[in-house]
Amino acid sequence: MRNLMILWVITLLTSCSTLKKEVTYKINDQEFSGYFAKSKEKGKRPAVIVVHEWWGLNDYARKRADMLSDLGYHAFALDMYGKGKMAKHPKEAKAFAQETLKNPKMVKAKFEKVLEMLKNDKDVDKENIAAIGYCFGGGIVLNMARMGVDLKGVISYHGSLTPLTKAKRGKVKAKVLVFNGAKDGFVPKKDIRAFKREMRKAKVDYRFENITDAKHSFTNPMATEVGKKFGLPLEYSKEADDLSWRASIEFFDEIF
Repeated sequence: MRNLMILWVITLLTSCSTLKKEVTYKINDQEFSGYFAKSKEKGKRPAVIVVHEWWGLNDYARKRADMLSDLGYHAFALDMYGKGKMAKHPKEAKAFAQETLKNPKMVKAKFEKVLEMLKNDKDVDKENIAAIGYCFGGGIVLNMARMGVDLKGVISYHGSLTPLTKAKRGKVKAKVLVFNGAKDGFVPKKDIRAFKREMRKAKVDYRFENITDAKHSFTNPMATEVGKKFGLPLEYSKEADDLSWRASIEFFDEIF
């Protein structure tokens, strides 16, 4: 019996390990390392691309990918900076983000590489792929929607609203959902007004949720600690986190 139990545990762990794995891929000879969390559900399933905060692909982005796989979606947390490139200080993170955003075409190429990988996966329903992003990543997914990338929907959590290129009528295919903290010191009111005008002018199917009392990085449980460490106006809010995640699940039900 004991040997049977050991065998069962080994089999279970082996099975689980095939569902969650690091994936190394190349773009123009540069290596990137993403994290693929597959759903246990049988048959082709929708997929969600997760774009990390300005720190780089860390455990928080992986956690969100795991949460999506638990909901029955395949989730790929991509890498925008390059294999092993992680910031340890806000100045370094800012430099990484700014360097990345200087080349919008390359940003799109990095995103579309992962989109292509998902569409070629036998377990992915290639007609039902969405993307979510946090902070820096929120800005990325909004810009992918603006650029007309083939997505069913995008969700930005406390992300930048500044466009790399403005949305044009008829180009945006994705439905757009934005969760912003009403007390986010990194997103001025003028940016919110400009974003809403842009979306209306381009006739984008969008929703903007300004969450009362929430500050920047309200979804990340480590935000308050990191904010204190570096003197940044960051703060986790369980209420805002739960509210935005419940609404996100409803959004996925709607678009998929």
